[in-house]
Amino acid sequence: MIDLLHIARTEAADPRGLLDLLGKMYEPSDVRPEGHPDAVIWQGGDFSKGVNPVAHTLTDAYALLGTIAAIDVVGLPFYAVPMWAQYRHDTKLAPLAWFGNMPCTSIKWSTAGDAYVDDGSGNKVVVMGKSGNAPLRTMAGVYCNVRPYGTITVVRCMPCLPYSQDRAKFDVDAKSGIIHSEMNTPGIQMAYAGRKFLQMVHETGKLGRVAFKPTQAMEDGINAGILSWLLQGTKFEVGRKYAVDGYVEHRERVDRIVNLLPADFKAGMENWGGRVEQHISDTNYGILLWDLIEKNDAIILATDLDGDRLTDLLADCSDPLRHFGQLVLDHTGQKDKKMRDLWGEMGYTTGNGRDMTSVMHRMAGPPIHEQTLGSADAMLLRLLDGDESMGGTKKPYDPRIHFVLIRDAYVDANPDNKKLHAWLDDMLAKFDEVYAGERPGFLEGYKALKEKITPYA
Repeated sequence: MIDLLHIARTEAADPRGLLDLLGKMYEPSDVRPEGHPDAVIWQGGDFSKGVNPVAHTLTDAYALLGTIAAIDVVGLPFYAVPMWAQYRHDTKLAPLAWFGNMPCTSIKWSTAGDAYVDDGSGNKVVVMGKSGNAPLRTMAGVYCNVRPYGTITVVRCMPCLPYSQDRAKFDVDAKSGIIHSEMNTPGIQMAYAGRKFLQMVHETGKLGRVAFKPTQAMEDGINAGILSWLLQGTKFEVGRKYAVDGYVEHRERVDRIVNLLPADFKAGMENWGGRVEQHISDTNYGILLWDLIEKNDAIILATDLDGDRLTDLLADCSDPLRHFGQLVLDHTGQKDKKMRDLWGEMGYTTGNGRDMTSVMHRMAGPPIHEQTLGSADAMLLRLLDGDESMGGTKKPYDPRIHFVLIRDAYVDANPDNKKLHAWLDDMLAKFDEVYAGERPGFLEGYKALKEKITPYA
């Protein structure tokens, strides 16, 4: 058994001490990301069973502690990259490049976005790079994030952030108060994301919806032009169309991007087909609700900003829909029925968003499975205070998403290993047995999982 509480206390009291503590727990790995010979990469688990390993980030709070517990329980081979706030600040974000270039399927956990760290002189400063998400995506060559939930899948082009990522050029004019915001919409990534979107529509037969705003945003005019170019010569049927064809309007600019793509970028696309609808991004919020309610199979293409809003809505809207359903049941005198039960009986599969998985695709290399832990910092403080439930008003931390993501990543990294797939499904079922009913405390749950789940052999 790993002393998880000691690790948590070390992070809280002396995060710089984590490097030595965890360095003694894991072996240094011979695997190095390309171009980073001095990277700190650890390894653990059993490498003797023919299973391709997965790389993990060790970031902050339960993203750190939950990962350490989960990889210990399953015993599968893994690499680990130190990336908690203090460490990535001290190393000037170098671990982001290490992790982003690991030559294997990976799992990236959320990082503390607004954490204070020590600047080396005893002063508290905001951690360099904030969450580190944008620079990680750039260093890793990420071009899109695919998030399936229920019948709806959102393809978010990355970074494609319509706000400044260049700190040196970011400023506020003292006379006018105007905030300078340098747009960051890399056309090459947009082309890759558009191609991935069309490939998914073609292969799944699902309806494709586009969430751009070319009528008001010049950047989205270019994005719409790239998509229009991608659709040329294919068998796709375009239903609803933008009033102005982005490729006609911005042909010269779009061609500058097209000229930077590989010569065979559209090879095979002449045989792709399906149905695509082009929407102004704002309308997708309402359309998404209708698609969810009517259980329509749909794939949405959006930039990072609008894609983030769409996935947030998708994650958050099921709870209020269930609540409204319960109000209707109560109003019609059917108070003995529970909407949470009817939700599943009616064929809906979405929960409360915490179980929404996410996969970032790179222009080179295997994908990165990604997950965010919302209130992990506050939950960890409750563990350290000795009362996770806060007098029974809260539930202890639920580490299920760690095991879900581990399952997804190892299946992705070992697509033909059916024995492993079956073991991973059984592992998740055993987890659910342990966490059925009253949720155990985090440390008690870890002990129970260690007793219940036999490491893969």
